[in-house]
Amino acid sequence: MYKNYVFDLYGTLVDIRTNEDKAYLWDKMTELFGFYGAVYERNTLKKTYFQYCKELEEEMKKEEEYPEIDLDVVIRRLFADKGVEEVEQSTLDALQMSMRVISTKFIRLYDGVIDLLESLKAKGKKVYLLSNAQRGFTRPELGYLGIEKYFDGILISSEEGCKKPGNSFYQRLLDRYNLNPKESIMIGNDSVSDILGACGVGMDSLYIHTEISPECVEDLKSTYTIMDGDFTKIKKMIL
Repeated sequence: MYKNYVFDLYGTLVDIRTNEDKAYLWDKMTELFGFYGAVYERNTLKKTYFQYCKELEEEMKKEEEYPEIDLDVVIRRLFADKGVEEVEQSTLDALQMSMRVISTKFIRLYDGVIDLLESLKAKGKKVYLLSNAQRGFTRPELGYLGIEKYFDGILISSEEGCKKPGNSFYQRLLDRYNLNPKESIMIGNDSVSDILGACGVGMDSLYIHTEISPECVEDLKSTYTIMDGDFTKIKKMIL
C-alpha cells in the first residue's frame, strides 16, 4: 500500500507515564547537580530549569516557528551559573537519563508494536521515526525497548532544532531519505503534531487515540482513524 511508514514514538509505539513536577525528582536532581559541583536549593533548581527551557524556546522562535530546545544547553547554563564552565557530554547524558528514570512511572511498548514492525520489514517496507523528544533519553530508551533496529531512519526533534507539526521537521525527513510523500504515511496519536503536520506536506496519516493523546481537534484530517487505542488494528488497516 505504502513504501514508507513513519511513526511517532511516545503515545503511539510507547506507553509511558512521567511526572517532572514531583518533589522527590528535584530532591535527587539537586543532589546530582551538587555531586558535579553545581550546588542548588531544590526549589531554585526546579524554577530555574523550567525558566531556562522557556527562555531558550522563545529565543529559538525568532528563527523557527516550531522550535525544539536541546536540554544539553539548559543543563550547561545551570552549571555555568554556579561557576562550572566545563561539563563533559557524559555528565549531561547521565543527568538527563537520571531525570528521566526518576520521573518515569513506567515505560513499555503497546501490544502489537513488534509484530507490526517485523511485518513491515518482512514486506520490504521502509520504516522511520519522527519524534518530538530529547536525544539524551530517547535514544537510550529506543535501545532499552528493543525497537531501534527496525528503523531505516530516526529524526529526534532536539537534534534538529525543530519539531512537529512544523513543515520543516517533516521536510527534513523527506529530504534526508529522499521520500515521496505520496508513497508515505504518518502514524501517530496527536491530531495536530502528527496528523495536521503530515497533511501539511502531503502525506496520508493514521490517527490512533491512546490514553495519553492530547485532546483531538474537531476537524480530524487523518486518512485512517482508530479511536479505541487498539494498536493491533493498524496492521490490517494499512499493510
